[in-house]
Amino acid sequence: MKKLNVGMIGGGFMGKAHALAYAGMPMFFWPAPAIPHRHTVVDVTEELAKDAAAKLGFENYSTDWRAVVNDPDIDIIDIVTPNNTHAEIAIAAAKAGKHIISEKPLALGAEEAKTMLEAVQAAGVKHAVAFNYRRTPAVALAKKYIEEGRIGKILNFRGTYLQDWSADPNSPLSWRFQKKIAGSGALGDIGTHVVDFARYLVGEISDVNAMTKTWIPERPTQTGGVDKLGTVKSAAADVPKEVVDVDDEFISMIKFENGAIGSIEATRNAWGRNNFLTFEIHGEKGSLYFNYERRDELQVSFSDDPSDAKGFRTVYTGPATPYGEALWPIPALGIGYGETKIIETHDFFKSIVDGTEASPNFNDGYRVELIADAILESAEKSAWVKVNDLEKK
Repeated sequence: MKKLNVGMIGGGFMGKAHALAYAGMPMFFWPAPAIPHRHTVVDVTEELAKDAAAKLGFENYSTDWRAVVNDPDIDIIDIVTPNNTHAEIAIAAAKAGKHIISEKPLALGAEEAKTMLEAVQAAGVKHAVAFNYRRTPAVALAKKYIEEGRIGKILNFRGTYLQDWSADPNSPLSWRFQKKIAGSGALGDIGTHVVDFARYLVGEISDVNAMTKTWIPERPTQTGGVDKLGTVKSAAADVPKEVVDVDDEFISMIKFENGAIGSIEATRNAWGRNNFLTFEIHGEKGSLYFNYERRDELQVSFSDDPSDAKGFRTVYTGPATPYGEALWPIPALGIGYGETKIIETHDFFKSIVDGTEASPNFNDGYRVELIADAILESAEKSAWVKVNDLEKK
């Protein structure tokens, strides 16, 4: 069985998720398309890199991502670093002939994402962007129902991603609040997952009309240790403050190329919401509803349901639903965030071995960035913006 050596750039929160997937994928998908070998992990200091290797099961560690990218033994470069580093690493990896998987958002904006797409296309390498939530079996089941025509022509998509981890004004500044590093705020960080759902399930978005808001314009300078999201829970009152130059929240009306309409919203300032990633889709023959906090469930309602059984009912994912043959043998036994990453890894490795196109890939990442840029432009102009007009600029 083929072995593929992975060089992972970054050893933090997302590095942990990806390393788990490399370890677990052959256990779930056996025989595996290829065996992931955790070859080398890179972090910013030798101490952090050494600790990441020990913790995440990598054979080697380094502080020089360029050396890892150019190592002839490495087959795959896995980018799990802050957003402003994705393009440089990915373009170098493509030139070195490496297959690439990058965390989302793909880039700081569409222009940068396009350079990444052009690089991987020119190199002929496989490429993927880590919108792993679409790998949730219930989401894949919704896709199956839509493709089977179970809900008919789609009329409306309503998607949300609501969190509260940054609602505290004493939560210090991290890179996620800085445009030069993150590109955007709630939009790029979590809203792009909703955009990915919309494109995956309904189709291409043609027009947007959006508002953005920064609720907390200044945050204390980060002086202490960080949590898993790269920020500190609270800071002393006398700590100096720095300007936040990204959005805390956005909401956008959307139009699809196929005639459907809808809305997308995301915020990191919604007290009481933890990982409230949802969609509701209305079609001419039924509706679907999903909430990631109840990720083993898909709510369905079909127009041909008997009159004494009208309304939403719960379908629990399991062996008979997408990816079920590789996961757990009992419906509703439960999947977690880690399983979505395991599925993502399997599908990417399979594309490499089979010579097929990975999905979602850098083209999808670029399209999402076009939509994100259109949302920001729409909010600035208080007007509808056509996504394809940005592509022509």
